[in-house]
Amino acid sequence: MGLFTQLVTLPLAPVRGVGWVVRRVTEAAEQEYYDTRPVLQALKELEEELTSGRIDQETFDRREDELLDRLEEIKRFQEGREP
Repeated sequence: MGLFTQLVTLPLAPVRGVGWVVRRVTEAAEQEYYDTRPVLQALKELEEELTSGRIDQETFDRREDELLDRLEEIKRFQEGREP
């Protein structure tokens, strides 16, 4: 960008700054949402609940399917496809 362009577009600087912040917040939110660690931890805790008898097999199967679906969604996102 030349000096003239920068001077002419100077009033738009706050808008560009807000856009940059929105992109950074979106990236951070996606990183947190598509993190496999909480899902893997939930699977581990779910297995512990089944082993200790706090939940039955049917509940385990249903919740395990939900968590595995979530892991598949994360995998598709990380491979660059839409969830």
